[in-house]
Amino acid sequence: QAQLVESGGGSVQAGGSLRLSCTVRGRFSRYCVGWFRQVQGTDRKEVAYRDEEGTITYAEAVKGRFSFSFDNTKKALYLQMDNLKPEDTAMYYCATGCPGTRTWGQGTQVTVSK
Repeated sequence: QAQLVESGGGSVQAGGSLRLSCTVRGRFSRYCVGWFRQVQGTDRKEVAYRDEEGTITYAEAVKGRFSFSFDNTKKALYLQMDNLKPEDTAMYYCATGCPGTRTWGQGTQVTVSK
């Protein structure tokens, strides 16, 4: 089973940018991988996801501001986040595996102030 380690979170002001990274130890797949976020007390929600056919989808709230990418050689996933808004504040998780078989990282906190 793969192990995922996120990094790159932090505190920024609205309008700023952050780039999250996720390093995968073990088996790496370019499919069924992505980023999710969770506000304490709410459900974890999909942010950017590449499905089993290679199609990347973004949550409506982040379209045009966030960009998902990956590097096969480095076995890494990335989430470039631009024009951040206070409502983007959440714990961000990377995940591999299709629904029902997902492996999660430990999460990295993103806090956006006004």
